[in-house]
Amino acid sequence: MSRAALVENLTAMLEDAEFLVSDRCAVRPKSFDLAARRGEDLLLLKILANIDALDGETGAELRRLGEYLDATPMLIGMRTRDEDLKPGVVYFRHGVPVLNPDTAYDLFVEEVPPLIYAAPGGLYVSLNGDLLADEREERGWSLGRLATELGVSRRTVSKYEDGMNASVDVAIQLEDLFDQPFSSPVEVLEGAENVRESDPTPSAPEADPDDEHVLHVLTAAGFTVHPTARAPFKAVSEDDGPEMRVLTGHSTFTEAAEKRARIMSSIGTVARTRSVYFTESRRKREQVEGTGLVSCEELAEMDDPDAIRELIEERAEKPAEA
Repeated sequence: MSRAALVENLTAMLEDAEFLVSDRCAVRPKSFDLAARRGEDLLLLKILANIDALDGETGAELRRLGEYLDATPMLIGMRTRDEDLKPGVVYFRHGVPVLNPDTAYDLFVEEVPPLIYAAPGGLYVSLNGDLLADEREERGWSLGRLATELGVSRRTVSKYEDGMNASVDVAIQLEDLFDQPFSSPVEVLEGAENVRESDPTPSAPEADPDDEHVLHVLTAAGFTVHPTARAPFKAVSEDDGPEMRVLTGHSTFTEAAEKRARIMSSIGTVARTRSVYFTESRRKREQVEGTGLVSCEELAEMDDPDAIRELIEERAEKPAEA
């Protein structure tokens, strides 16, 4: 299946699952292809046939954007260079959860979360250690008895009951022994933090020198500005006063810039943010499909932080309420 077809199929599947889905981010650079929301769950989705094509810088950007936008970054793909991705398994690339389309369908349409995740050494599950301890004690089995049944040490069984994850083979053995499952779902929409190593969110990149004057004005106006490197926008800006999150673009206003502004508007609708595009010349128009247009000349004429915020609020369409 081609990547374009994969994006199209995934969009249709998310819409069937009652997600609001953004337009495809058909610009470069782009760290994600689609934004999708259902209720309070916001997804930033990168879609690749071969997941090994996700490089470290893009993975870092996805994780940063997830933090800035209260979203779950996710990669949907078909295979690695060596093998197809197995259904029902969560993989990871550069700290980003990875699902194949079948697993995504189960999660989003059937609302059946995956139980298995891949990690160095094989496939694993997260065990409900308290339930395991209760069932063992109810049978009157000692740690040693269960260890013998599983072919592991007493210490290993104790660790399982304390919350250590187990291989799929051990999980199957436990299910056969007690005639019930002990596996806990992988909390993919929480970033799968329950099963992956939690590395700190990568540091933000330096702002593009061409954008520094705009970002400086926003900072002076009370915004916390998070520069981006591979997103369809130059920064995510948050107002420290009245709650306001703004996707921020900046360039000479060309046809490509207008296309980017439209994509920002679509993403903003899904992410519940405003979006504003700063241009290097005055424009007669004040919006592109909800993305506010503000010239750098206008910014230079303003030294009142409240006036800058008011201008953004006036030009950039307010996101719909939840």
